[in-house]
Amino acid sequence: MTQSHRRRRLAAVSSLAIAALALTSCALGNDLENAGNDGGSSGDNRLVLAQSSDFKSLDPQNLVETPAERVMRNVYSRLFIIDDEMNPQPDLVTEYEQSDDLTWTFQIRDDVTFQNGDPLTAEDVAFSLNRPSDDDALLEYLYWNGIEEVTAVDDYTVQITTKEPMPTMLRLLAKSGGDIMPAGLIEEIGMEEFLKAPIGSGPYQIREWTPDDRIILDGYDDYFGGEPVWDEVEFRVIPEASTRIGELLTSGVDIITDIPPVDWDRLESEDSADVVFGDTTRTMLMLLRNKEGWVTADHRVREAIDLAINNEEITEGLYKGAAKPIRSRVPVGIFGANPELQDTFVYDLDRAKELVAEVEGELGEPIELNITAPNNRYPLDSDATQMIAQMLEEAGFVVNLEVLEGAAMSDAFGNNTFGEGMIIGLADALLDAKYSIGHYLGGDPANVGRADYDNPEVNELLTEANTSLDQDLREKNYQEALKIIAEDRAHVFLYQLPAAYGVSTGVDFEPRLDDRTYFDDITPK
Repeated sequence: MTQSHRRRRLAAVSSLAIAALALTSCALGNDLENAGNDGGSSGDNRLVLAQSSDFKSLDPQNLVETPAERVMRNVYSRLFIIDDEMNPQPDLVTEYEQSDDLTWTFQIRDDVTFQNGDPLTAEDVAFSLNRPSDDDALLEYLYWNGIEEVTAVDDYTVQITTKEPMPTMLRLLAKSGGDIMPAGLIEEIGMEEFLKAPIGSGPYQIREWTPDDRIILDGYDDYFGGEPVWDEVEFRVIPEASTRIGELLTSGVDIITDIPPVDWDRLESEDSADVVFGDTTRTMLMLLRNKEGWVTADHRVREAIDLAINNEEITEGLYKGAAKPIRSRVPVGIFGANPELQDTFVYDLDRAKELVAEVEGELGEPIELNITAPNNRYPLDSDATQMIAQMLEEAGFVVNLEVLEGAAMSDAFGNNTFGEGMIIGLADALLDAKYSIGHYLGGDPANVGRADYDNPEVNELLTEANTSLDQDLREKNYQEALKIIAEDRAHVFLYQLPAAYGVSTGVDFEPRLDDRTYFDDITPK
């Protein structure tokens, strides 16, 4: 967004309204009609983007995936927003304080309305944040369950109590799941009806969504942060990279995601479009079952998988050096990252073969790996997966691949319906290692039923770091724990993905480290 828009968006109001505001009650039909049709009108001031996959619903608290975040972050407001320097800044909040280790109090703006005209109050905040904190059926519960209760003290004061000290509170309030929804409307019509045409208080509102095709949004003229840059934004789903590129070059779209390296040189030679690169926090890795009963519970099997994969062949050969080998879930740019585990790998095919033969001799049968993998979700994911499968087979494993696209891949991850392993790319929305290491903390919902990794030393280090307000201690603990996790091969870490966007020369666009897309940060030339 422009600097004037950013200043208006982040500015705190000087005082809070005292008088109570009553939520207006509208008939279901009117609410859904308003949600779809109010706001800016379509015209020449129109932005079109395309990505490789769609998302499975419009529920902002049941989606932990980048394709959905690119849209939802523009529809809803949160208490905080992450700025260009990756630090949390007030969005709906005007001021806040922490009165003790477990209690936070936030004052919110009194000039915010939802896209149907209803005012946003502390009751909406309490309703919205209690939902992912309480409902373990929601995907966001994995990250929000540390909150004990969110209470509306008065119309514009919110109090949050936590189960234990939470040094990442402000970052949590800025991430997915913190989207503020209209409590009154949802109580009136029900969540199921609301999600057919949801409304938020962000700069853009959903007009229509055709699954696996496109979603169209209009600018919300009464957005508290100022007039939106675009009258209309369309996000299209185009799985094939060649088709996305063709649409970009023929002016069908302005920005496309996930440009394969094979097309980088071609696009950079075009007059009408450029390739724009950016760092990301997304690490490609192989989730592995560590629980007894799975063949991968044997450390030798996990080590053999790690040693069999020639990461350099993938990052240099396939990704032309834009991707970086890594031995950690936490790359540089995230608090707590261990620099020793960056841009490095441990390929040793001969040792991998020895380990496979050793375990096979004890089992009396070949080691079979059932691996779920993505297709058209990340740049060159299917090519990388095929290379990895061939490398594992060369080491002596029997590999069965299940390749999934879009929502099916999200379901397999969210419901843990995969075999010995799953190849997936995981990012860090908090930019803090606490977000990532739940996959390795004994008893954590992100770990239980998925990796089931349990190392007492790691548990002790992570538990202390997760609740300490001493940032130096937290960083030291995370770095030490990540080194142990790499040695244990709780997961097999592959490479850090770059972001490569195709961008029309008619717009200005700069990728962010957190891979979020703010429509108002994209401006016409």
